[in-house]
Amino acid sequence: MQSWQIKALELEQSALEYLDRIIADHPLYASLGFVCLFMAFGLCLILLIIRGRKNLKGKSYVPPVIIYMSEPPPPPPDNFDPFPPPHHSIHYDDDSDEYQ
Repeated sequence: MQSWQIKALELEQSALEYLDRIIADHPLYASLGFVCLFMAFGLCLILLIIRGRKNLKGKSYVPPVIIYMSEPPPPPPDNFDPFPPPHHSIHYDDDSDEYQ
């Protein structure tokens, strides 16, 4: 055996000894923990089975769609004018002494 295999077996043995101590010292808590774990795994298994059956019944095949464009589209026209013409209002009054 290689050294890492020996180390792994030692760690496994210490983990099992710790688990054995927990079960011997606190049997009620350990059994409740195991029951909760088994219930969680059972629920996951039941949900996976239900999901698998649902997918088999309503599964329809959708073929892949490939879009091929031979040339790139033309760039959009540039309508931006950095210096637009001044806007004159219809009610423009040239008398500026009103505001003084």
